Amino acid sequence: MSGTGTDRLARLLALVPYLQARPGALISEVAADHGVSERQLRDDLQLLFVCGLPGYGPGDLIDMSLDDDTVTLTYHAELDRPLRLTADEALALIVALRALGETPGVDGAAVGRALAKVESAAGEAGRSAQRVAITGGYEDTGLAARVRGALERGRALRIVYYTAGRDATSERVIDPMRLLVVDGRAYLEAWCRRAEAVRMFRLDRIDELTELTEPSVPARGIGVADGGFRLADGAVFEPPADSPLVTLRVGLGSRWVTEYYPCEDVRAEPGGTWLVTLKASDLEWARRIVMGLGEDAEVVGPPELVELVRSEARAALAAYSV
Repeated sequence: MSGTGTDRLARLLALVPYLQARPGALISEVAADHGVSERQLRDDLQLLFVCGLPGYGPGDLIDMSLDDDTVTLTYHAELDRPLRLTADEALALIVALRALGETPGVDGAAVGRALAKVESAAGEAGRSAQRVAITGGYEDTGLAARVRGALERGRALRIVYYTAGRDATSERVIDPMRLLVVDGRAYLEAWCRRAEAVRMFRLDRIDELTELTEPSVPARGIGVADGGFRLADGAVFEPPADSPLVTLRVGLGSRWVTEYYPCEDVRAEPGGTWLVTLKASDLEWARRIVMGLGEDAEVVGPPELVELVRSEARAALAAYSV
């Protein structure tokens, strides 16, 4: 590779308008103009093939005609022009960069340089962002501090918790293990005595919390992490091995499910649809997801879910009958 990752990113961004203005450009000339070897340029072009717009399917990615001597850009995926931010977008980006700069393990110097550039270009929006207080929502409620205190004291908790998948509220006693922060949301990992298993509880879905006098005793073999937040590396949702497998056919507008939920398999189909297989916590949860996707999703299996969705659709249609 030539130079750092930052150098390569800058070169890739510069290649798109360069190639658009020079159809049939010679590989040797393109490489010389960008100060890299022909081999490095070909590696860059191969990387451009998988860059593009969200959706990342046919018609979304950069496309080109590449042979032994020349290259012609045939689709630029709208990356041929500089990015222009609205005032609101600039403000959101500045606030996000400030929050990122305070995250442990992040290169603060690099974030600081990027922040300075965005603030300078944003003008008044940049000055407004300096008046925005950066605080985590999990800290604002005080709930996280109470959970952390229970962790430090080794106490069990009684909580009233809202489960979105079932649209139901339940009371349970849990043995807290650790707090995690994932994508800006705080989660409590704990042993649930009612389920007799480890569960993840989103702090913003805990309606009531009471610290008990009895000690926290997670199940044997489950280690208790020391108190405090940590950044989670992977997904929070890890369904049990015996969870039902659900297969959906989704359109472009519903591909987000493959990024939001862990999937067992994702296959592109002719016509732009994707065949997605994932594990569901239960079929009722899957029914709610499918109904929310509307006509952009079709249930392929299992048959029990097909019937659940069909019955729900019939009931909805009957509500509109005369």
